[in-house]
Amino acid sequence: MGFFKIKTSWSNAEFILIKLCMASAYIFVGSYFHDFFSAYYPILGIIFIVTAVWFVYQWLKKMKSERI
Repeated sequence: MGFFKIKTSWSNAEFILIKLCMASAYIFVGSYFHDFFSAYYPILGIIFIVTAVWFVYQWLKKMKSERI
């Protein structure tokens, strides 16, 4: 279970991606209950998918570079 012991050094700029990803997911889920955001479903979905893929790519790249 060494996966939970891996330490990384992330800059504040790198955390922007996960924050955007989580924020768009929260708004997407929250808008399920309110019609106010329903017009923004497509853009929120796109933001979520792009930032999630980008964050996972950055995370895997950082993990790979720290193992060497």
